[in-house]
Amino acid sequence: MAGHIITLIGGKGGVGKSQVAANLAFAFAAENRQKTLLLDFDQKACGDQNIITGIKSKKNLKDLSEFSGALDPRSIGQFIGMHKMGVHYIGMPSDTTAAQQINVEALGKSLKAMTNLYPLTVIDAGSELNELALKALEFSTLIMIVVTPDLLAANQSKRLYSDLITQLFPKEMIQIVVNQFQKGHPVTADVIGKQIGKPVFGVIPKDDQGCIRALSSSAPIFALSKGSAFSQGVVSLVRTLKQKNVLKALEKLKKPENVQAKKKTPAASNTRPGKDPWTMLKTRIHKSLVEEMDLKKQDDSDPKAQIILREKTKKLVVELLGKEDTKGILNSRDDMNNIVKQILDEALGLGPLEDMLSDKTISEIMVVGPNKIYYEQSGKNKKSDVTFTNDRQVLNVIERIVAPIGRRIDEKTPYVDARLADGSRVHAIIPPCALDGGTITIRKFPENRLTYKDLVNFGSMTMNMADFLRISVEAHRNIVVSGGTGSGKTTLINMLGGFIPANERIITCEDSAELDFPQDHVVRLETKPPSLEGDGAVDIRCLVKQTLRMKPDRIVVGECRGGETLDMLQAMNTGHDGSMTTVHSNTPRDCMSRLETLVQYSGVPISPKAIREMIASAVHMVVQQTRLEDGSRKVMNITEIGGMQGEVITLQDIFMYKQEGMSKQGKIVGKFMATGFIPKFIENLEKKGYKVPRGLFANE
Repeated sequence: MAGHIITLIGGKGGVGKSQVAANLAFAFAAENRQKTLLLDFDQKACGDQNIITGIKSKKNLKDLSEFSGALDPRSIGQFIGMHKMGVHYIGMPSDTTAAQQINVEALGKSLKAMTNLYPLTVIDAGSELNELALKALEFSTLIMIVVTPDLLAANQSKRLYSDLITQLFPKEMIQIVVNQFQKGHPVTADVIGKQIGKPVFGVIPKDDQGCIRALSSSAPIFALSKGSAFSQGVVSLVRTLKQKNVLKALEKLKKPENVQAKKKTPAASNTRPGKDPWTMLKTRIHKSLVEEMDLKKQDDSDPKAQIILREKTKKLVVELLGKEDTKGILNSRDDMNNIVKQILDEALGLGPLEDMLSDKTISEIMVVGPNKIYYEQSGKNKKSDVTFTNDRQVLNVIERIVAPIGRRIDEKTPYVDARLADGSRVHAIIPPCALDGGTITIRKFPENRLTYKDLVNFGSMTMNMADFLRISVEAHRNIVVSGGTGSGKTTLINMLGGFIPANERIITCEDSAELDFPQDHVVRLETKPPSLEGDGAVDIRCLVKQTLRMKPDRIVVGECRGGETLDMLQAMNTGHDGSMTTVHSNTPRDCMSRLETLVQYSGVPISPKAIREMIASAVHMVVQQTRLEDGSRKVMNITEIGGMQGEVITLQDIFMYKQEGMSKQGKIVGKFMATGFIPKFIENLEKKGYKVPRGLFANE
């Protein structure tokens, strides 16, 4: 009678799946008094099972995949390591490069033979659905998803369960096992079952001391202490399977065949880094390069040193490639140049992002884990064909960005705002907060500062609107630029800053310095994150307070998003007219509500009416910028604040954009209109002798 295969897989690393797999094999051998085979299919954690079991197999899985003979009780002996408790074991190669070179198809034939040699085989399949894991699942009778009682692990297990169902694995053959289970923990087995969408099959109690003792002894917990909580949990699992005759009931289920072949689409192939010869060659060269050169100690600040380093590295890469067998991988000079460039970009630059950063038509780059890179071109989001090699490469790029400016990113603070050398704004967030791997968003800094003429040419505003905004800035109007994410607020406030007379002292406060004013007398201030000890942070609010002691003529706050709004409004109200800031909101009316809410973040007890009065007297104008459906960015409203009327702030549009429809090419059709309203401050300017052409406020 054919034996059964149980494969254990985790939705994420760190759930103790390898410990459970090893002890499950030992518990089965003891309970059934039969020889049990344990196979290590985890390519990421090479050699972990050697430590957990204390067994060393004579040969590894790569050797087995290359074995051309027939597997029988005699020939299998040359591969397995044996334990006196009846567990036979074949491990993964300890070298990750060798682990990636396993012949998956050949190993599948070996698995089929195993079912005739052993009543039960337990496979530790790692925590991702790569080709090797899918081949194990194809021959399995039962799949166990190991999860710990935390919501992140449950969420990843839900995704894994969904992927398996999509691959046509029957729901009945997939069971959920909760490891490190604690009574009284808020995340119960029922909670996990509901989140994943499958009831929990069994639980294994938390036993930290037992696990640590077992690892330090290089022996399974079951072999050291059968009476421990962990061992009892595993035995309970084995007995439940035996009593309910689960394996016999499942063996007749129809399982999918050649699952990995279905996954070999261009997109899917990118999700298994290291499997294609090109990527494997790159990985080997990169590893050799790191051994030959300490790239982290190189000086990135000196451009000349960078050029010398790149040439030196290029020479070494070409030498290393000359020692490799590249037949069938590098078939032309272009291939050779391409792989050398990719390796240099990964080792010294920002990897696959380098070409996008140099492409002037791309305005934003968005990385979602190693396998998905999107970019914005002509206002539209598009997916790139290039990908990162693996998660580590994404993290290397993030570290390379944040290190020169003294920022840090780690598990304690898994997010960071930073900037590139050219001023481009970068936001990064890493696991555990980013579930699909490191995420990077780069808002590229324009090579040439955009002026009002550029915005008029782009159709973002009319020349009359630009002239009016120039007059407003020169007349020391306090302006709030309002808009959504990516609507062009920073570009617009940069343009407005260009209108400030050169003899005035400007002080800017930002989270990540982006503003680039043409004037000479500009003081740029930037926030500072806390130190490793958690102190020493300097926020925007603190910077705004500092500016008041620095004799500013104009204060420009990159963005008001908290209690600094109160300090900004007070500065506007106390002799710093002509100050500017940006706020996230959808309309000028929403902008008033948003400012009111942000003032309340300061924690100072002020009545809503007093806040509205403060806003009405401090802010003179709102410029509303919007990104429309066709990707174009337009100034939708230029609105004057007219003071208070009862409990409400009065607003009066001076210019507005009226949308009229959509062209056949998908472009929005509309026109800019002057409402005919002439702002109150224009009369005051005219009294001072400033000539303002009234034609500005008339429609052409």
